[in-house]
Amino acid sequence: MLRPPEGLARAAEILKTGGVVAYPTDTLYGLAVDPRSADAVARLFAVKHRDPGHAIPLIAADERQAELAGEFTPLARRLVRAFWPGPLSIVLVATPHVDRGVSAADGTIAVRVPDSAVARALAAGLRFCITATSANLSGEPPTASAAVVRATLATRVDYILDTGDAPGGEPSTIVDARGHTPRLVRAGVVAWGRVLESLE
Repeated sequence: MLRPPEGLARAAEILKTGGVVAYPTDTLYGLAVDPRSADAVARLFAVKHRDPGHAIPLIAADERQAELAGEFTPLARRLVRAFWPGPLSIVLVATPHVDRGVSAADGTIAVRVPDSAVARALAAGLRFCITATSANLSGEPPTASAAVVRATLATRVDYILDTGDAPGGEPSTIVDARGHTPRLVRAGVVAWGRVLESLE
């Protein structure tokens, strides 16, 4: 069994009290808050200097935890079997557990289980999904560098779960799976062709 990274328990406790934590995912560094808390979500927007009203993607420890945040469809479950854990976010109707400040105007959220033991463990520590918006100020490029996160956000967040640089590359691919046919929302690491092939 892998030893939990130093600071993981502290980071989870900070989330439980409404704090903001920067952490690495399987792509870039993200910012985590408890998406059930309106106050924590408001803090997240303030940290990023971002206007409310933008949907915030979520990361889950596993499929069961993701089900607490989104209403799964048969199509979504097929995509889960093909791509989780990994960089494919699935758009679903949000459950009442999720604060409306996180969801899109149409009441949807995007959620995924990442191929990152650290990110999954942080969500497991909170016992609910965590937000996964990029760890940067609004308008600035996202980063995989722990040093950049520390230089730009150290005074704005409550804790940086620094386990070194994230793998980098493109962000997660986002696919709307509410109906019977998938719809590409954002191109990313997982090629759209691979998504379609997985459903054949």
